[in-house]
Amino acid sequence: MLRLPGMPLLPGAQFYDYGKRRHPRQQTLMHYQGIQMLSDRREPELVEPNGIVADPKCPPMPAQINTLWAPKVTTKLPPWLAYDKQVLCFNAYFKENLTEIYHAPYQVRKVRIYFYLEDGTMQVTEPKVENSGIPQGCLVHRQRIPKAPTRDREFISIFDLNVDTDVQIFDRVYRISGCDIFTRQFLNRAGIHVPETQQEPSDPTTEIRKRSGLKQTFSGSSAVPKRHSFAQFLEFDRRVLKFHGYWNDRSEFGDVRKLEICYYLADDTIDIKEKFPRNSGREGPSTFLKRGKLPKEFSGPTQPGQQTSVTLLNVLGSNMRDVRYVADPLNTGQKQVHYYTDQDLQIGVVLNVFGRAVVLTACDQFTQSYYKEKYGFEDFTPQSVPERSDVLPHTHGGGTVRRLPPYNGWGSYEDSEGNCITVEPKPPQADFKKLIKYDGCILRFGAKLVSAIRDNCERVFIISYFLADDTIQIYESSRRNSGFLGGEFLKRARVAVPGQEKFSAARPEYYRPNDFYIGRTLTLKDHIFRINSADEFTLLYMEQHPTEFPVADIRVIMQKIRTAVRPEYKQFVLRCKPDGNLGDFATVDFETMRSTLLSYLSKESLLSHEIVTVCRYFSAEQTMPPSCDRNQVRAAAQLELKRALWNNVEELSGHLNHINPTSKQYISEAQVRSTLRGCRLPFSLELMEDILQVLQRNGQGEIEVRDILEFFNMRCDQVPDIAPLNIAFELCPKLPFLHKGRLVDFNWFLDFLGLEEELKRANQ
Repeated sequence: MLRLPGMPLLPGAQFYDYGKRRHPRQQTLMHYQGIQMLSDRREPELVEPNGIVADPKCPPMPAQINTLWAPKVTTKLPPWLAYDKQVLCFNAYFKENLTEIYHAPYQVRKVRIYFYLEDGTMQVTEPKVENSGIPQGCLVHRQRIPKAPTRDREFISIFDLNVDTDVQIFDRVYRISGCDIFTRQFLNRAGIHVPETQQEPSDPTTEIRKRSGLKQTFSGSSAVPKRHSFAQFLEFDRRVLKFHGYWNDRSEFGDVRKLEICYYLADDTIDIKEKFPRNSGREGPSTFLKRGKLPKEFSGPTQPGQQTSVTLLNVLGSNMRDVRYVADPLNTGQKQVHYYTDQDLQIGVVLNVFGRAVVLTACDQFTQSYYKEKYGFEDFTPQSVPERSDVLPHTHGGGTVRRLPPYNGWGSYEDSEGNCITVEPKPPQADFKKLIKYDGCILRFGAKLVSAIRDNCERVFIISYFLADDTIQIYESSRRNSGFLGGEFLKRARVAVPGQEKFSAARPEYYRPNDFYIGRTLTLKDHIFRINSADEFTLLYMEQHPTEFPVADIRVIMQKIRTAVRPEYKQFVLRCKPDGNLGDFATVDFETMRSTLLSYLSKESLLSHEIVTVCRYFSAEQTMPPSCDRNQVRAAAQLELKRALWNNVEELSGHLNHINPTSKQYISEAQVRSTLRGCRLPFSLELMEDILQVLQRNGQGEIEVRDILEFFNMRCDQVPDIAPLNIAFELCPKLPFLHKGRLVDFNWFLDFLGLEEELKRANQ
């Protein structure tokens, strides 16, 4: 692959030698004086040996020019690479003739000439001068500049640019007066002598501008300093004085208009906005006065031409072509207009807003601090706003409530309210926080239908209450040969409490979660249901939220039982335990406890759900032992290891030795779990928990190290293979404990009741 000399490695500047047939690989080793070593010979350049080369420190030049320094022996590089980002900079100027200014024949414009060494292009730019009055910037864009017309076939090079020389660029002659340090050193190394920097002539227009500025300074030094609007804008930008006020409209249909007055310190302007009260009947923009300077006096709208910036004395000329206007420099007859400033604003002041009396009643905190700091005001007591007697005041606390028409039976109550409140009806918004919090939480109760028909009384229903949106759904359990199909009995919806007026403006009351408990009889859609049971989740949820469900609050229930049993405590104990045997583990069944409690408390004072809560709290049943079989769990673990082709007991042993450097016989469960996960054993979380459950432990709950290695060693003791199963459910069934409350720990119940201690103190 070769490329043209002096050109970059780009498409079109290289070609491929198709005649070459051999492509040997370059030798990297060599044998020199009997020693084998690595060859560090330099690879040949990509440029042809006979092509044009360039030295970055010594560019190509005519042979007759002698350099000031001897050329250094350096690597030959192409110009586009050797002179990359190297630019010669010259300071120059040219004189521009002025034909329209009588006091300045010309002006001197200073420029900079840049010469790019990599491709010989030039660029001329003029630095911007403040208040020069002429467009400045790039005068000649970067390009190769041809020479004067006699030599227009050649281009300007570095030999044509030097200090104290003239160069013609496109019919404009520039005088080079200086250069930077890099340019001077570069030309000296190339053998070009660079003269000293020349002094540039002064610009007559600049001198005239300076003299006029000094005259203005001396003439205005004794006068009053002028207040510049832009300086005021920079100092007080975004600083606004805000007042509250009102305008008492005394017209036939007028009322008290509450206003907000804003004074902008940046330009001394005022705007006023009106605050519309609710249901006032007004709409549209609230702008009472557009932002602008507010005059203090107002006698009526001005006539056309009455207020002008320039006063005309007379008009010369007979026709429209030769009209000449003579302006009055003294503005004779012009009326001076006074505007409101920050000194005129204060609480209690009446502003004349184009004939309307606006009273200021209060101001914000920034306005108070501004007047305290600048004018020393201290009293900012707000004034009262008058109220019209024929206008009903509106209070944010709900002083006046809108009366809605009664419900007509179409849609829901919320939809009807939306149609009455807004012109464009919107769907009622759901409580998303409640929906997210209680999503999936369902209270399920077993119930039976209360009816005069015997067959209906045998029907079994499941009432589901959804806590996310307070809806109720009823399903009927099917029974063979009952004559009822079963299925959905009531679609999911909110059910209103019976006995309310349906066609009224007020929203009805719906059933709440605390309305459902065991023993409750309620009416749902003209059907009477009696709740006789509840699932485990419902009972646990009610017991965990005793403030929402009083029937599941054990402290309130026990206080009720304590008050009823205190006079006949001994008879109560003998009724529960006729033999009087109160040993270490004395139990009472549910029916005995229920009948005994109902003998002291009526069914209205002690509900069935409260009895269930007491029996569940003092339950004597023990949880079932774990049902995990060690051999079955080990067979399932080895099945997963075989699927993953894992047989690296040595790595597992190394991990155990690393975390157990003292070779203890037992380690903690957390260390075993981290070891199994560190070895990347192909076990799911359920299977890993089952494995940790069947491993041998000591009295402190630590796991034996030797048993871990034997459990995963398939070479020594291999269990028979089992069929694939669902590890999460079939390997170790984790069924909930549903036998809670059938037996009551009577000793625990009596200790919580606390009447035994009172009886002993009474006997003493």
